[in-house]
Amino acid sequence: MATTSRVPDAGSESALRTRGSLHRKPARDVVEITAARLRFLYGAGTAEGDRVSQEKKQGMGTTAVWAGEEGEQPYGATVVPVVHSVTYNYDDVDEWFAVATGTQPGHIYSRNTNPTVDALEKKMAGLEAAEDATSFSTGMAAISNTLFTLLSPGDRVVSVKDSYGGTLKVFTDFLPRFGVEVELCETEDHEAIEAAVAKGCKVLYLETPTNPTLKVLDLERLSKAGHAQGATVVVDNTFSTPINQRPLELGADLVVYSGTKFLNGHSDAMCGILTGSRELVRQVFHFREINGASLHASTAYLVMRGLKTLELRIARHNENAGRLARFLAERDEVEQVNYPGLETHRGHDIAKRQMLGYGGMLSFSLKGGMDAVKAFMPKLRFAHRGASLGSVGTLVGSPGTTSHVEVPKEERAKAGIPEGLVR
Repeated sequence: MATTSRVPDAGSESALRTRGSLHRKPARDVVEITAARLRFLYGAGTAEGDRVSQEKKQGMGTTAVWAGEEGEQPYGATVVPVVHSVTYNYDDVDEWFAVATGTQPGHIYSRNTNPTVDALEKKMAGLEAAEDATSFSTGMAAISNTLFTLLSPGDRVVSVKDSYGGTLKVFTDFLPRFGVEVELCETEDHEAIEAAVAKGCKVLYLETPTNPTLKVLDLERLSKAGHAQGATVVVDNTFSTPINQRPLELGADLVVYSGTKFLNGHSDAMCGILTGSRELVRQVFHFREINGASLHASTAYLVMRGLKTLELRIARHNENAGRLARFLAERDEVEQVNYPGLETHRGHDIAKRQMLGYGGMLSFSLKGGMDAVKAFMPKLRFAHRGASLGSVGTLVGSPGTTSHVEVPKEERAKAGIPEGLVR
């Protein structure tokens, strides 16, 4: 793997600030990285200085606004309308049959497909540069539908111990009931993960950075290990979004999201997303059709609206989280700060290679455990104390009451989640 940095160190004073708050001249490598970042976001002209070719390189900001909405909308509308209709009329029975059998585009029943939902899925496929995408009622619906589609009795799945609490429940409580063997490895032990995969597995499921400890996995390395055994590699990219990390480009086969978080970005809509190859996505889509975990059109509209500002929001999330992480790292009351942008983070070198930005999520451990957390929380002014993440307003919580509420205290401790951890 190349060792060239994709993002500047969060702890480096040479890192560029959006408002130019530092007066010293930025280091050359930071300028080059920032220039590369701008080319990624907004497209790049030719060496001869020709104008940007949007057909060849469309920026992420442009894609977030226009993907899924390029065509003419009903009544000349400039935004995709919310289609509430559950059923769709066909006077021509032959046309109805063609749509029902998939030989002609169209809609039959909104549990299966819906025009507004389709637009969201096309937008997400565009942002991921994926062949296809499908949506779900929640992020956990996306995760569970994907796993239950890909796995059958007698199959084996390999993952890590640090995954989101809901995902862990699927691995520990539900998949084994259906005869699926699950092996959970120490999250940062790449050799152990590779050894587990080498025994054979149908699915390698990864989450990076992890929730809530922000541990980082080498996606390119582990994807190669999975593919060597014929495994389907699935990555939960919720913390990073397509703006900060591109799992498909690093070797993953499928990418799942809780769209409730950064993608929607406003804590007012629940959604799950799956992107990847058309063949695999269609398999999961058909499973979702039957179990009914479909996304409502009104929710799809809200998530689409949120996505239009995703690139702008993530840039500010990255900046704010980096500043806060550096501040907390110097506080005597704080035992440890978990943020991949800090040079002291154990996964920093990997994050530097594979991420375009370090993200808007961090966690930190307070000295004094839960008593310190209880004393700290009420003192916060501009923050909501609650579950979830990725909103325009700061959300602060303890994993013991949010992401890992159903995970026993002892198991949380084994996963590196102390009682004094704040996310």
